[in-house]
Amino acid sequence: MRFMMLMYPQLEEADWNPTAEAVAAMGRYNEELQKAGMLLALDGLRPPSDGGSVSFDGEGKATVTDGPFAEAKEVVGGYWLIQARSKEEALEWASRCPDSNCRIEVRRVFEMEDFPQEVQDAYEGP
Repeated sequence: MRFMMLMYPQLEEADWNPTAEAVAAMGRYNEELQKAGMLLALDGLRPPSDGGSVSFDGEGKATVTDGPFAEAKEVVGGYWLIQARSKEEALEWASRCPDSNCRIEVRRVFEMEDFPQEVQDAYEGP
């Protein structure tokens, strides 16, 4: 099963850049995930001021807003995509994260076989 671990840093945007010590600790954690054969992908994300948002009105009209986003209370700071045997295993790995100033949300990724056959048959993606 694949799981997405989404990191929500508990800090102000001005403090977005990590220390060398924090980067080294995170590197060790990421290496542990890799050595365990669980790590599929990972990335840290730049702060919201470097991003944008696209929202839709329900009728297909898109509205683009440049960051930062005043209405956002929590912002994703990075993610890991891991392969785990269970939700409990994924949560256990998330609890090992060395960043003590964040929240990590663990979500299972949909696989095509999770959907009814008619949905699988209708899908024409990659």
